[in-house]
Formats: sequence, structure tokens, C-alpha cells
Amino acid sequence: MSVDSVFRTRSLGVAAVGLPDQYADGKAAKVWQLYIGDTQSRTQEYKSWVVSLMKEHGVRTILDVACGTGVDSIMLVEEGFKMMSVDASDKMLKYALKARWERRKEQAFDQWVIEEANWLTLPEDVEKPGDGFDAVICLGNSFAHLPDFKGDQSDQKLALQNIASMVRPGGILIIDHRNYDYILETGRAPQGKNIYYKSDLTQDITTSVLWVNNKPHMITLDYTIQIPQANIRDVPEVSKFRLSYYPHQLESFKALLNEAFDGKMEHNVYGDFKTYVPGQSHAPCYFIHVCKKTA
Repeated sequence: MSVDSVFRTRSLGVAAVGLPDQYADGKAAKVWQLYIGDTQSRTQEYKSWVVSLMKEHGVRTILDVACGTGVDSIMLVEEGFKMMSVDASDKMLKYALKARWERRKEQAFDQWVIEEANWLTLPEDVEKPGDGFDAVICLGNSFAHLPDFKGDQSDQKLALQNIASMVRPGGILIIDHRNYDYILETGRAPQGKNIYYKSDLTQDITTSVLWVNNKPHMITLDYTIQIPQANIRDVPEVSKFRLSYYPHQLESFKALLNEAFDGKMEHNVYGDFKTYVPGQSHAPCYFIHVCKKTA
């Protein structure tokens, strides 16, 4: 299977030395844009939940540290928030920049800031306003794309510390990951629709787990997606996505977040946008962490 037909469709947040840039030719970003749809394809539940949460916390300024093609940022700009959006992939950001240009006559879009940035050097890459942003978001299972290159999670810890440093005292971080506890236990993802977007493209997903030294090191989801040829040129009718993730388990990720905030936070966990109760019968597809910086 050639690199041309297997796309890494989300930015890793950092440049991965030795890994081919599977979206360097721009094709993957096109397929990803088709797969997730536009801002109108965001689920109403997701939009209502995140906007209500922002308003509840008096949020005005937001940093999206996993902007990708900009679909979440556009939704929030439309809702009146002052956005700064960053990603490590210029091929993905091209779509966000295009959207901003097309709507530049709207004041909110004219003021929308879009930059390339690396999670491991975020304080150098992003100009923080005063004490920080009212809210920082890292959604769509984006953080799990950062591998544990060194085997000690030091890169992930540094990235989370940098992301947390962008939040002002009293502000919030919203960050999520798939329910990897369930995937590791059962070998498959929980049943249910994607909570973020309504894709009508036919898909099939195969799950595999890589274990290193008796620890889960990487989970790979192989997507087979039917692409209508009328929608996109130079992409095979059947496109195969290979998305690789670090399998963050709920309790260990909570500990990482606590360390990133130096223990100075209020932490709430949601399962598919509903308050999560440990041991509940329904297995959520995603865990969403809301961390309020207390100092």
C-alpha cells in the first residue's frame, strides 16, 4: 500500500522526524475536509454543548491548538468568539486560511488569527494575550496523535504543560480522547455515531493495537472510505486512512492533566458531552476533559 493511498489526516502537533509527511501533497487534507464536512455538519449536540460551556465560563478569547482545516474554529468565530487557531500542518491550515479570506469582509473573520505552531514549542510560537486565553481547545481526538517517541511520555507531558500554560487563571482547557480503555479491553471502538461530525461517506474501520514491553503503545484505525468522484480529483474512489494514536487511558490521562496544571485545577470529565459516572453501563465513544485553572 503506497503512501499516496494511506493518509495521516490530523496534524501530530509536532514534526515527526523520520516519518513521511503523508499529507504533504495536499490530497489527505482534501479527503479529510470531505470526511468531516463543513461547519454545518457539526452535530448540534456538540455545538450546543461547547458554546454553552464557553458562555457559562464567560469566555471571549479562545486558542484552538489543533485547528486542522479550521472547522471548529470557524464554528466558534461564527458564534462571536475571538479566535486564534494554530496547527503544525500548513496543508491543513490552507483550508482555514482560505475560509478566512473568503469571509474577510466580516469583522469576526478579519480578526481571526491563524498561525503554524508546534505543541513542544508553543510558548515561543504563540503570543499569549496577557495572562492567557479564556479557553484553550484541543478536540477531535487530536492530542492522541502525538506519539510517545521516547517511551517515557516526556513529549506528551511537555506538550500538555505548554498547552496548559496558555490558559489564564480562571480559564478552561477542553481536551478529549477516544475511549481507549474500551478499545484495549474489547479490541474495537464503542458503538455509536461520531459525536463531532455527521459524515455520510460509507466507511469501514479496522482496529489494531501495538504493544511494547507489555504496554499498549499505539492504536491504529484503518478507515476505508468511499469518495464520490464528483467531489475530488486525483484521489482514489476508495481512500484508505491510517490514523495512529497513543492510547491514553482515562485515569492516566487525568494524572497527566493534573501534572500539567501543577495540581491547580478543577477537573470534570464528560462522556460524549454528558457527565461521566465511573462504572456506568453505557460506554462513551469519547472522554472530554474540562480543566479550570485555579491559580
